[in-house]
Amino acid sequence: MSNGNGVAETLSNAAEAVADTAKDIGKKVAKKASGAVKAAKKTAKKAEKAVADTASKAKKAVGKKVAAAKKSLKSASDAGKKEVAALKKKGAAKKKTAKKKVAAKKAAVKKATKKVARKATAKKAAVKKAVRKVAKKAAPKKAVKKAAKKAPAKKAAKKAAKKK
Repeated sequence: MSNGNGVAETLSNAAEAVADTAKDIGKKVAKKASGAVKAAKKTAKKAEKAVADTASKAKKAVGKKVAAAKKSLKSASDAGKKEVAALKKKGAAKKKTAKKKVAAKKAAVKKATKKVARKATAKKAAVKKAVRKVAKKAAPKKAVKKAAKKAPAKKAAKKAAKKK
């Protein structure tokens, strides 16, 4: 396209200039973008590290809280178990005391029964002894009565003997 005024050359120079300028702008944009990418990567790494540190700290804190909660629950559980054991022991002691009281009452009843039985046996023995005494006392009276019956006969015999 030549009309002799050098329009084509001018257009060609202008196009080259625009292309060079576009290349420069593209390089500058790419350089800036590359720098931005590097900065973004650097920032992302820093952020990632910060997040990892924060997560690690949070994990440690959660671990401590969980350990403290477990310890608290364990101590509460142990305290509850001790209380249950104490209550069971107290109940067992009450049962033992009640059994001892029942056993003591049984022993007292048995002792009283033996005492009453001994007294009854003693009374029976005393009654037998008294009966024997009365029987012994009664036997001489019979003999005395018999003797008394015989005595008048003796007296009469003696009187008769004297008279003769």
